[in-house]
Amino acid sequence: NRKDAAYHTNIIMHPGLKLRHIRLFLAVADLGSLTAAGQHLGLTQPAVSRALAEMEALLGARLLHRQGRRVTPTPAGEAFRRLAREAMARLEAAAASVHPGADPGRLAVGLLPTVSTRFFPLVAVRSLAEQPGVTLAIETGSHPDLLRRLRDRQFDLMIGRMPHAAEMAGLDFEFLYEEPIIAVARAGHPLAGQALEAVLPRVPLMLPTRESIIRRTIDDFLAARGMASLRPAIETSTLALGRGLVLASDAVWFISEGVVAAELEAGLMRRLPLGATYLSGAVGMTVVQSLTRDPRLEVLMRLAREQAAAA
Repeated sequence: NRKDAAYHTNIIMHPGLKLRHIRLFLAVADLGSLTAAGQHLGLTQPAVSRALAEMEALLGARLLHRQGRRVTPTPAGEAFRRLAREAMARLEAAAASVHPGADPGRLAVGLLPTVSTRFFPLVAVRSLAEQPGVTLAIETGSHPDLLRRLRDRQFDLMIGRMPHAAEMAGLDFEFLYEEPIIAVARAGHPLAGQALEAVLPRVPLMLPTRESIIRRTIDDFLAARGMASLRPAIETSTLALGRGLVLASDAVWFISEGVVAAELEAGLMRRLPLGATYLSGAVGMTVVQSLTRDPRLEVLMRLAREQAAAA
């Protein structure tokens, strides 16, 4: 009848296009390889090739560009990937919502100390306003522990220093901002006006733990200044402990600026000059590579980008 004819006229997507086509396309586009996508989905490479050819025929557009073994999306494919990922994320969330015990309103976030005292609280405030029904389950910890738990899907998102290249397999990192590494002491420190080389051998030295992502940068700095033989009295990246030790003693603490930003602003601590050297590292968001992403997580990541841009 006329109503059915009008309905079918308005359909743009070919009815032969299935979810299996879209999942396969996202796998190939994300992994950049027909073989890897096939292994991920349990398909042979010929089956992957046939399904992709079928999908391109149904859509009437070329979605992928092949260069040897490497496969990349065409401009049309990139546009399709972005919108298809959002659609798949919503479908996954809808499917999860019908299962008993599912919690569609919770995001688990792992934070390194550098973002837990200043940056992420501001992101969380934005999230509370924009997603009032979403619970943020937040934990802090060391870089190796948070990275392990992210890979085990115990976290949806990890925010902190950029992982080393050897740690990035299966992960995506998105840069947010550069974070300085500084040396701090209590206000009124008796040696604060002297050169760092004269101060450090005479006071307790506090460094981040050895597994900390910034420890190597600090060790290299000390070695370049002829202080490689100095042994730290304390190793910690924990604000509560580090703050207490610095304020109660003449210790000097090398730490990310974001960890002690409030103490610096309040005048409880002061920076010690590092000479002409500027120490810093990339801070950003790390997630497990995925064919789909929860739309609530997408919102949280967008808010983090906006907060970083506003800082």
